[in-house]
Amino acid sequence: MLLRRLRERDEKAFRELVAEHRDKVFNMTYRMLGNRAEAEDVAQEVFISVFKTIDTFREESKFSTWLYRVTVNHCKNRIKYLSRRHDRDQDELDEASEADVAAAVAAPPPSPRPDRQLEGAQTERMLQEAIAELDEEHRVLVVLRDVEDLSIEEIMEITGLPDGTIKSRLHRARMALRKKITRHL
Repeated sequence: MLLRRLRERDEKAFRELVAEHRDKVFNMTYRMLGNRAEAEDVAQEVFISVFKTIDTFREESKFSTWLYRVTVNHCKNRIKYLSRRHDRDQDELDEASEADVAAAVAAPPPSPRPDRQLEGAQTERMLQEAIAELDEEHRVLVVLRDVEDLSIEEIMEITGLPDGTIKSRLHRARMALRKKITRHL
């Protein structure tokens, strides 16, 4: 069992953990932070934190739920840190790096037409910018529900918020997201 091996500080188990959950954790950090380099750093911090604190996982929920909670908390901490340092300003989102554009082009399913690939990359970039402009509490919910496709129950476990709060904030977040996307169009 992977959890038992992680608790025994088995490095091979750590590598298995990273291999199994790397994409999900990175995607979530990228959606939350909107910056590839920051997302990579935070994703690494998440795995190190999980490895160090695996003994605190009480197995009252699924491991993936606990992992998402750790990821969300790390993202929130990084957002606060960046806002205090004034490193997170809107200009960074307006100037996508070549790596971000390349990743966005690679993200949609392969298309035989280059114009469709470019259109997909532009749509992905616009969506990422709109998500990044949301308030932190709304961004978390949109990423968990609409990007990661988690259930309301899983989101309740991750965030500690009641069902009604999640649904109302998610509704407001989607309305704000719709307004931002419409503005970009």
